[in-house]
Amino acid sequence: MGAAASGSRAGAADRRYRSRRARRFQVRREVRRMRASVFIAAVLSLLPAAVFADGGALTLYGGHRGGGGFTDSTTAESIDVKSAGAVSVSVDLPLDVNRQLQFFIGHQASKFAAGGLAGMPASELDGRSFSVTYLHVGGTYFFDGPVGRGPYVVGGIGATLFSPSARGYSNAWRPSLGIGFGYQWPLASRIALRMEARGFVTLVNSEGSLFCSGGCVVSIRGDTFTQGEALIGLSLAF
Repeated sequence: MGAAASGSRAGAADRRYRSRRARRFQVRREVRRMRASVFIAAVLSLLPAAVFADGGALTLYGGHRGGGGFTDSTTAESIDVKSAGAVSVSVDLPLDVNRQLQFFIGHQASKFAAGGLAGMPASELDGRSFSVTYLHVGGTYFFDGPVGRGPYVVGGIGATLFSPSARGYSNAWRPSLGIGFGYQWPLASRIALRMEARGFVTLVNSEGSLFCSGGCVVSIRGDTFTQGEALIGLSLAF
């Protein structure tokens, strides 16, 4: 009986010890989490003041883009890109009272519209998915007032990513530029509405091997690829 009681007391003491140890570990872990949270919050609160001045903005756009096409190098049939919706995002960083540095990405998911008679090589691409993505670095200039309100011009240079989905064709990168104009309406202290019109020109400079990764049904060529887009965006200042 004595041995059993002694063993029971020892077991209870061990459980109490384990419980206290677990609580201490939990407290230390919560303290570490709180310290980390306070540190991260402090860093994040300092970053905007240290890195950005007034005049920066993040803008999300929806738009409609049209234009652009290629040519079948064998039959000279046109291979157009259908007009379709597009989504874009830009980050603007202040340069001075009127100008911003802009990083712009715009993506359109569209389809080929191939002309000519059924059974011709180019008709194999008709209706196939084709996307166009612009990655540009440029800027905005608010010529009638400070950054963030009124009319502005925008431009950039960079690259275009063409992405055909048809079998035997691969993605292609080409240099491009864009230019446009817009108007910005402040809606609140840090929220504004943007309306823009942009034009894009891509230098294709291909005589017949564009997109071809082996087994191409159609040999595509082109010199320049031009598109126009109307955009509306919601801008958040930081």
